[in-house]
Amino acid sequence: MKSKETRIVQIISHIFCGLIALCALLPFVLMIISSVTDEAWATSNGYSFFPGKFSLEAYRYIGVQWDTIGKVYIMTMLVTAIGTTVSVIITTLFAYGISQKNVPGMKFISFMLIFTMLFNGGLVSTYYTYIKYLDIMDTIWALIVPSLLMNAFNVILVRNYITFSIPGALKEAATIDGASEFRIFASIIIPLSLPIVATIGLMTALSYWNDWQNGMYYLSGREGTHLYTIQIYLNNINENIQVLMQNASKASSIGAKVSELPSTTIRMAIAAIGILPILIMYPFFQRYFVKGITLGGVKE
Repeated sequence: MKSKETRIVQIISHIFCGLIALCALLPFVLMIISSVTDEAWATSNGYSFFPGKFSLEAYRYIGVQWDTIGKVYIMTMLVTAIGTTVSVIITTLFAYGISQKNVPGMKFISFMLIFTMLFNGGLVSTYYTYIKYLDIMDTIWALIVPSLLMNAFNVILVRNYITFSIPGALKEAATIDGASEFRIFASIIIPLSLPIVATIGLMTALSYWNDWQNGMYYLSGREGTHLYTIQIYLNNINENIQVLMQNASKASSIGAKVSELPSTTIRMAIAAIGILPILIMYPFFQRYFVKGITLGGVKE
């Protein structure tokens, strides 16, 4: 039987966690409601959880403009799929390597990994390296390679999981049976590391799906427009509208262009469609996500 004090603490904790969850959920609810709000009403009254008039015009616009929006949607999925797959492969291989205590040089490599978490070359030198030596400007690799391909924090999570959650006796037995390192990695380490692999996979996919800065840095002019993702497309819309609105009073033709650009409710509808795959995927990865973070993060 739980004591009265324990029940009170649990009730307070549940109320507190519920309020935090509500604060995280409300922006999504507002976004969905705004996407089905009448444009004229939203322009006059702003965003509201209880709009005076509903409309599906924003989604009709998306249907009409699907040739453009559909392409950026497909590009987003392609970049996320390629980037996440390559990132997970590199991260797990790196983590497995530095988890081997009997391999010379692994301590130095681990130190360099931690060092990169604390210090880096800065934006200017990084930008110059990518465009001068890797030549990724206006290519799909501009959305995959910079800053997202491998994360040091994810490597540490996987290393800790392998070190503390997978018995070393399994590897020793496989080695005695003649299994190679690659066979051990593919047949033992990866299947037993599914929770942490799913965790870093989900976090990496979210990073790729929500990224827009790399497009701003490495996609220039018309040459890079065919590589726009959902987030880059939305950011581009916002910037264009802000610039045109600032100059709308100078020329009537500019004011006309403002009216042709996607406005409040349409931007919300595009954002709602943009997060839909993530919302669908998350429930399937939730149990792996919680278990992976717990086992990979708290043991050291």
